[in-house]
Amino acid sequence: MIRHFKTLACALALTALTVGTASATITVGGKNFTEQLLMAEMTQELLSAHGFDVDKRDGMGSTVLRKAQLNGQVDVYWEYTGTSLVTYNKMSSKGLSPEQTIDKVRKADAKKGLDWLQCSNANNTYALAVKNGDSETKDLKTLSDMAAAYRNGRKIKMAVNAEFPHREDGLIGLQKKYDFDVPRAMQAPMDSGLTYKALKEGEANIALVFATDGRISAFNFRVLKDNKGFFPNYALCPVVRDDTLQKNPELKDLLESMASKIDTHTMQRLNGMVDVQKKSIEDVAHMFLKENGLL
Repeated sequence: MIRHFKTLACALALTALTVGTASATITVGGKNFTEQLLMAEMTQELLSAHGFDVDKRDGMGSTVLRKAQLNGQVDVYWEYTGTSLVTYNKMSSKGLSPEQTIDKVRKADAKKGLDWLQCSNANNTYALAVKNGDSETKDLKTLSDMAAAYRNGRKIKMAVNAEFPHREDGLIGLQKKYDFDVPRAMQAPMDSGLTYKALKEGEANIALVFATDGRISAFNFRVLKDNKGFFPNYALCPVVRDDTLQKNPELKDLLESMASKIDTHTMQRLNGMVDVQKKSIEDVAHMFLKENGLL
């Protein structure tokens, strides 16, 4: 009888949530790489299942997406603590723990009308990788090794996305920290997803990768150790406009319940299913939500 009562209560609560939010339209944003496309799709499906009308707008660059949220064109998307700290708020990440990083970001963005909800345990920090077996980079183990190679004039081509060379938390700051310079001729800008292919196929010797990407292990890459601790923590977190959250307080529990199911290993697995196993974004997103009891 008690179990029946609890089941009925849960059903009524879900019904109330669905009815209460059915008329709300939430614009979900996303950036232009696999992990972000997955997060946008997972968020859309989760919110739709709970009665929200969802307008998904993914495939954007970081700066465009951030501006869209600040301007009220996007209600929610999943951002990285390091990106907000360094790129958007122009603050140093030096010596900050992950907890200190999110605290500074939360306070800074609150002044701009943005709420950082509970973060996931996924840290999608920048990393630079080489391919095991490449004779040009077989002696490189750390970013200091890489910096020394560039200072010595070795012709090592680096595959990067369009943003990395122009970001303080990217190549600009990295070169200052490790005291080296990548000649323009040795930079190969391309879409984020193509850096892995370029390294795998020998079109580049070093590639920009993200720590949660499933292709790192699948393609036999070796991540160079950030021995000076340059790259900040990039915890993956749901960020919601304050006015949106006030009108739709149910969003907090829904998004935080999803965040609690995500860590670095989970994102590597999900990203790998798309990028290596060639499963669709929609299928992988649905599988994740179902296997974690979110639908």
